[in-house]
Amino acid sequence: MSRKGWLLFGSLCVIWGIPYLLIRVAVRELPPPSLVFLRTAPTALLLVPLAARRGQLRPLLPRWRWILAFAAAELAVPWLMLSHAEERMSSSMAGLMIAAVPLIGAVLYPMVSHSERLGTRRLAGLVIGFAGVAALVGIDASDTSALSIVEVGITALGYALGPLIISRRLADLPSLGVIAVSITLTAVLYAPFGIATMPASLSGEVIASVATLALVCTAAAFLIFFALILEVGPSRSTVITYINPLVAVLLGVLLLGEPFTVGIAVGLPLIVVGSLLATSRAVPRPEAEAGESVSLPS
Repeated sequence: MSRKGWLLFGSLCVIWGIPYLLIRVAVRELPPPSLVFLRTAPTALLLVPLAARRGQLRPLLPRWRWILAFAAAELAVPWLMLSHAEERMSSSMAGLMIAAVPLIGAVLYPMVSHSERLGTRRLAGLVIGFAGVAALVGIDASDTSALSIVEVGITALGYALGPLIISRRLADLPSLGVIAVSITLTAVLYAPFGIATMPASLSGEVIASVATLALVCTAAAFLIFFALILEVGPSRSTVITYINPLVAVLLGVLLLGEPFTVGIAVGLPLIVVGSLLATSRAVPRPEAEAGESVSLPS
């Protein structure tokens, strides 16, 4: 990975490890539709005028269906599911379950791209990683509703589909325009429900959490995310999701007093190792070194 790729990667590992804590704090007072609306509306107000000034909205019109698909897969559905799940699930467990995203991607991407081959090493990674998810759910889920687990699973699937849509259908479009429109569509969708269920007042802690979610974890993070996908490819870009949980678990334990459970202790290393293997580059064949091109995972 290039120096630029590592810089983008490191930034997102930290930025997208924070939302699980912030969502857990916010849903103490905010219903999930209100949280999604408050997370997206301010970001849309910031990004749409900027994208319009740069002429990055008109080029999106021919592919509006794919932008709708991206908004649904990466924003509208996952953010509602995750917020609803965290009403009854610890931020640590939610963050760790999301680490299954690279594993899902390692299954999906070879189906649509010959460059995303599923070799022996990646297959072993899938088995190890999913064993980690199974250990986490099997050990720690006794006090967690099945609905919450399904909701986080849907979130992980959406997060795996998002980069695929970007790389296959939206990569040549202006990234600022794509994310501005996607966030705006999500805000408009949730506006009626979010406003209708909005509490009369919010604590300073919740206001600060929502503001950080909107400005840092949404506006800034997605611009970095698009740049990362274009730099390293969709499959490898999802590897941030096995670093994010380390941040999520640490913050949950230190700031929210969440327990470091047996399930986390067993599942975390399995998921991390499995994701590393499942998203690793294929080893070039000897003849490729003599000049034959080999298709490698991007």
